[in-house]
Amino acid sequence: MGDGRSAAFRLAVGAATFAALALLWYGATSITHAIPPVYFPTPAEVARALQQITIRGYADGKLHEHFFHSSLLVLMGFAAAVAIGVPLGMLMGWSRRAEALINPVFLLLRPIPPLAWIPLAIVWLGLGDAAKVLVIWFAAFVPAVINSYAGVRSIEPHLIEAARSLGIGRRMLVLEVLFPGSLPLVFTGLRLSLQACWTTLVAGELIGAIVGLGHVLYQAGLDIFPAMIVVGMTGVAVAGGLTTLALGWLELRAMPWRTR
Repeated sequence: MGDGRSAAFRLAVGAATFAALALLWYGATSITHAIPPVYFPTPAEVARALQQITIRGYADGKLHEHFFHSSLLVLMGFAAAVAIGVPLGMLMGWSRRAEALINPVFLLLRPIPPLAWIPLAIVWLGLGDAAKVLVIWFAAFVPAVINSYAGVRSIEPHLIEAARSLGIGRRMLVLEVLFPGSLPLVFTGLRLSLQACWTTLVAGELIGAIVGLGHVLYQAGLDIFPAMIVVGMTGVAVAGGLTTLALGWLELRAMPWRTR
């Protein structure tokens, strides 16, 4: 009962915050004109831009086409990063030999910004979606590895010793102790990875994209179309929020013992 009331309270506060921001936006742009339209559009202009991209299309596609294309690229890069980064980070956290072998290379690659890989990805894979997925993968890979490594290292040594004293084999030790014990930090890393995916995707789609939310932002910038820029930014925010909610749902299913 308490959790339900707390969730309802947070929802009410969030709705009130959005309503206050909307009123402030309307007042500053449509009533007082404190912010000129050339710098930031009015709600009516954004509504017209949303109608345009939804019905007639903009930047070589309609809103749902841009939305789903960008979401698909993010999910592909994110899934690849999870599939490779989480096991690799856990392996480095568990095995000193693996850490000694892999960590020097990882420390060399870690400081390189994901966007710095764009030119090389284009050389390797061209201007298509594969190059963007590669850059997104790298952006998500680093946080996934770091937090998976930290998750394994955060497990109390006496828990591992107790499991070994009970005669648990290596496979069961990984499945029953290491994996569940590291999940909180693993999911923290996945949240950071997902955020990095969207940041990198938008930057990647500014170059050589045919469709996508980043392409909408790029084209709207060329056209000096502030209302469409806001629509594109809102599309990224909504897509990012939905994927974050999906990840949160998965986190609750993976760790039912934790409550919010």
